[in-house]
Amino acid sequence: MTIYSRRDVVRILQISSHQLQGWERAGLIPQQQTYSFQDLGQLRTLRALREEDVPAASIRHSILAMKAVAGMANPLLEACVVRTGTRLAFRHRGAMVDPIRRQLLFDFERAAETQGAAAVSGPEPLRAPAQGARDLFLTAVQAEEAGDKQRAIALYEQIGESDTAYAAACINLGTLHFHLRQYERAEELYRRATEVDPQYVLAYFDLGNVLDELERLDEAIAAYKKAIAFAPRYADAHYNLALAYERKGQARCALRHWQSYIKIDTRGPWADHARGQIARLLNSETLAIVARADRFVPPAKSRAALETV
Repeated sequence: MTIYSRRDVVRILQISSHQLQGWERAGLIPQQQTYSFQDLGQLRTLRALREEDVPAASIRHSILAMKAVAGMANPLLEACVVRTGTRLAFRHRGAMVDPIRRQLLFDFERAAETQGAAAVSGPEPLRAPAQGARDLFLTAVQAEEAGDKQRAIALYEQIGESDTAYAAACINLGTLHFHLRQYERAEELYRRATEVDPQYVLAYFDLGNVLDELERLDEAIAAYKKAIAFAPRYADAHYNLALAYERKGQARCALRHWQSYIKIDTRGPWADHARGQIARLLNSETLAIVARADRFVPPAKSRAALETV
């Protein structure tokens, strides 16, 4: 697993050290010295929100409220963020939620996109965890953010004993074990989350990451593909899947997902890297020929010319 320093984060996200410290002081992110690829994804979303002048207090309150309402570990990754005035709403599982008001909102944008289309039944909503489990979950999250990893692990384990179907707790506990390099235990927890909620996109993404660390690339690819099946615009899943295909030597498959990635994330260092990979792969003569057309088009038969004798 690649670990990024604070200096790396500042360079990659093209922000200042003062901005990063400001987000920490505002309680938007925990203070830490190293970051994972997943952390960078959250920071990238946070940067976009601040560029749109969404108040830091509103972001913090909305994130905490969404964790409480939906039992999410990382709302900035697990749901699509939508600005509604000075607050945030989240698109998740076919609905748009204002977590502070604890209300479902009418999604005008999604309604406009689907107007005139045939109705498609969406997935069943997540089962609401018991109040006691929710309270423990929030306490565990706070312990984790305060740096007390062992207490957080104990609390998540307690949730698992009382509510085995709490997928978000499985994910958080799995991630703690992942960072401790206890990959087999992390895999077990991520798989449990996919069993509890077979459409939990982040669970498949995290499962792909741990399988990648275990060098079980075929299984990692299958997990990333599952995440993309449920969330076709999950940019980070396309990115990691492209990397996995490259390590397998499957350049054409990698090319397809690099191209998907840059359609979703059009600017920034990740997009630049993806474009570089595309250019490198297309420099291969075989791939350059294949990339010219999606399918083979046979040449038109020449018509015989009449010759006067």
